[in-house]
Formats: sequence, structure tokens, C-alpha cells
Amino acid sequence: MGRRKSNNTSSSNNQDSPFSNDMELHQPTKIRFPDEDDVALDAAAETSNHDESMCDVDTSVSVCDKPAEDPQCQPNVSIPDSDEKTSADYYFDSYSHFGIHEEMLKDVVRTKTYQNVIYQNKFLFKDKIVLDVGAGTGILSLFCAKAGAKHVYAVECSHMANTAKEIVEANGYSNVVTVLKGKIEELELPVPKVDIIISEWMGYFLLFENMLNTVLYARDKWLVDDGLVLPDKASLYLTAIEDAEYKEDKIEFWNNVYGFDMSCIKRQAMTEPLVDTVDQNQIVTNCQLLKTMDISKMGPGDASFTAPFKLVAERDDYIHALVAYFDVSFTKCHKLQGFSTGPRSRATHWKQTVLYLEDVLTVCEGETVTGNMTVSQNKKNPRDVDITLKYSINGRRSVVSRVQNYKMR
Repeated sequence: MGRRKSNNTSSSNNQDSPFSNDMELHQPTKIRFPDEDDVALDAAAETSNHDESMCDVDTSVSVCDKPAEDPQCQPNVSIPDSDEKTSADYYFDSYSHFGIHEEMLKDVVRTKTYQNVIYQNKFLFKDKIVLDVGAGTGILSLFCAKAGAKHVYAVECSHMANTAKEIVEANGYSNVVTVLKGKIEELELPVPKVDIIISEWMGYFLLFENMLNTVLYARDKWLVDDGLVLPDKASLYLTAIEDAEYKEDKIEFWNNVYGFDMSCIKRQAMTEPLVDTVDQNQIVTNCQLLKTMDISKMGPGDASFTAPFKLVAERDDYIHALVAYFDVSFTKCHKLQGFSTGPRSRATHWKQTVLYLEDVLTVCEGETVTGNMTVSQNKKNPRDVDITLKYSINGRRSVVSRVQNYKMR
């Protein structure tokens, strides 16, 4: 994956979301994540991932939802031969190697937020039965066990489940944490109900890999009526950036490759969103809230939606791409906690999602780019995300109206 020369791996004093990594909300209340256990990580976390709002988030535009058309997952009866594997098989295979778990565990913003939510709210977990969906190495299950959970069921479909069992045993929690290997949709828990469901289900662009539907399935099947889903809120945002140099390198490159026309690849490259770290100085407009999902109440179809947007230029500049990012929050804690993956927050392994535009929009300060974004599961592979972007501008130097289609895969 390509990387920009200047990426936002350090923290910023600005913010682009309702949170900073010290988690600042739209309201003036600031919630910090003190690290009580590890001085080094606390020092690292002093830089907020929820910085002060990068821009005034416009929440006035309403969201128009549409139901999802496809189920989240097709069950696997057996492990097929390599030439018979589906993309769903490769999805689980990808989580069998320790490397991807190392990257996630070393994402301090992600892992420390979950740790702080659990350790600083032990009253939520004490003597409770917890279900960890997509447990990976079992780190969240271990946090819950240490916080006083009565029992934790850690469900993991990949071969990492075997390693998680070893980790649980090595740390002396075998009497509290039970690791179950399999798909949530296909296994039965040893208990009829659980008090809490915890999961780190978020993918690139929030919804890529479609693990959210698995969490919703578990919620509907096993969660008690007054139970908790953690995290319980997730929001998707949109902004616009100037990105001439990188677009030239990644997209326009195919027009002339050592004297040959390879523009057919350019057309393909334009349809695939780029997951990368965006420099906050590239941001040209405000940020627009597209969709907020209440994980404790939403239905599976709510993850497919059409949302309007209105982006207002904050300076004279050019727009080469729109950028999507997300926030998650834990609203049932004693103090509201969460994190942002936005360009002006501390970098996470999710980075941001860049959607390049066919047009270069020349914008003057105060001019608007309006449109709507439709997000849905891909019909052939529900773990992929289809995105349709409609945008227009009627400005002094740009008059454009276009529809573009993207596929995250």
C-alpha cells in the first residue's frame, strides 16, 4: 500500500471529529483517557486521538436509510481446497497469522481505549457474563476477566483461536475465559444469555469486512434485554482534500508508463478507494456527519444507507478527493469514552479512506460541494463495500456534476 511522503503519525492539536484521542465531543465536555497501568503508554497517549474539532461538524443534513439486501455471511460447512476457497475463507485465513494481530495490538489508540473502558468501568463487568465477538488473541477477554467478569466466552473463527487458548492458559485465566473456535452464526454458547457483548468489529471505512452484522446477530440471539454492546455508537464522516501530487503518482501515472498507454488500469484504480494516512494540512472543507449507528438498537439493514452531504470550502484551493473516516464511542461508561480515526486525530491502523474524483474541483472559499453517498454490501461478497458518490459544484471556476462508483475489496 502506498504511503504519502507526509503522514500524520504524530498527534495534532486540531480535531476533525466529535472526539479527540483525548476524546472531545461536539459538546464542550472533554473526556481524557488516563493510563493507570503503563507510564510509557500513558506518555504516548498524552497526544490525543480525539483532538479539538478539526472543523464544525454539520449535523443538520438528515440521513436517508435503505435496507441491506444481502445476508452478512454464507456459512462454511468445511474448509475447501485452495482452488475452491471463497473470499470469505480468505477473510478468516488472513486473521490466522500473528502479524495482523501485532499491528492491531500495537495500535495504542485502539487497544488502550478498550483497556481504559474496561478497567475504568469495572462496575459494568463485575460478576457479568461477557461475549467477545472476533476475539483474536483474546486481549479484550483478558481485560474483562481482569476487571472481574464472572465468565468470558471468546469466539474466534480463525486458527488464532488455538493461540488464544494458549495465551489464556499462560496468563492463568482458563477458569474465567473460554475460547470457542467457529463462526458466531454456527455455534452455540454454553449459556443461554450474556450480559455484555464486546467486539472490535470496525473495518476500513468502518464497514469493510462487514463484521458488524455478526455482532448484531450475537446481540439478537444472546444478549439479555438490558445488556450492553461495547462500543455502542459509531459515526462515519466525510471531508475533502487537495491531493495533486499523490493523485498524479497513483492515478495519472497509468496514462503514460514508459511511453505506453495503460489508462485501462487507471480506470480500475479510480474505482478502488485508497486506505492511507492523510496529512491534516490537505483538508480543504468542513467535515460532514454522514451516518451514526446505534449498535445496541440498529438492524442489519441499517448498515446500508444513502446520506446527503454539503462540504463548504474553507479556503481557495483544489479538491482531488473526498476522505471518509469514523469515530466510535462507549456511551454507557461512567464518563463518555471513545476515539476518532480522522486526519486531525492521532493515527490508527485504520488510517482514512480516500476516494479520488475524476474531476479536479477548483473551489473558492465559501463555495459548496453537495451530493450524496450510497453505501451497501456487495451482492456477490457481503464483506466488500459498494459506494456510489454523487457530487456537484456550481462555483465561479468549477461547474461539475458527476456520479462515481467505488468498491472496497
